Amino acid sequence: MKLKKVLRTIASTACAAVLALSLVSCGHNSSSMSEAGSSSGAASSAGESRSFTIALYSEYAPKTCENFEKLVKDGFYDGLVFHRVMKDFMAQGGGFDENGKPKEAQTIKGEFAANGFTQNTISHKRGIVSMARTAQSMDSASSQFFICYADKDTFLDGQYAAFGNVTQGMDVVDDFLKIELKMTETGEQSVPASTIKITKAEMVEDDGKGHHQAKFYVTF
Repeated sequence: MKLKKVLRTIASTACAAVLALSLVSCGHNSSSMSEAGSSSGAASSAGESRSFTIALYSEYAPKTCENFEKLVKDGFYDGLVFHRVMKDFMAQGGGFDENGKPKEAQTIKGEFAANGFTQNTISHKRGIVSMARTAQSMDSASSQFFICYADKDTFLDGQYAAFGNVTQGMDVVDDFLKIELKMTETGEQSVPASTIKITKAEMVEDDGKGHHQAKFYVTF
């Protein structure tokens, strides 16, 4: 598998130290907000479509939610992949196709405290969805997002624009970790050995509190 050049970086401060995490691309061959979503059903065989649903919290990150919803409605995510998966941390996607080719989207203002946006108080806990960005610019988020696996991801709070929560199908996101993860050029074990593909993303019925929801169908 051919690894591409590092294209994105997540950086944040934790315990007075800066932790930098590289976002890599590779070629492929083929409720409270802190609570993770419910099961979407029994595990399916390889290649069968499964799904998870994200509730969007526009009261905390309005522009981020607006941008994400527009991308979903425009079909931007259809055919893209989750290119980076890390045990006990997060699963990230929405920026590359299955051949590792990047797909660009317009950048948006970073809605988080470190960027002067104090309205966003969502904590990065299990099931929370947040926008990826480069370390060089707080206003560089565009389409890539990540889903937190652990409550300890709170070291990202105030540094990244958390905007939603997986309310259904977190078991599907958990199953990404059953795929063999290969090393990147920088020694990070995060590259899925087989493709985790978003076959379709669509807006679905609002949740009981009126939050808009996006449903993602994936195969892996």
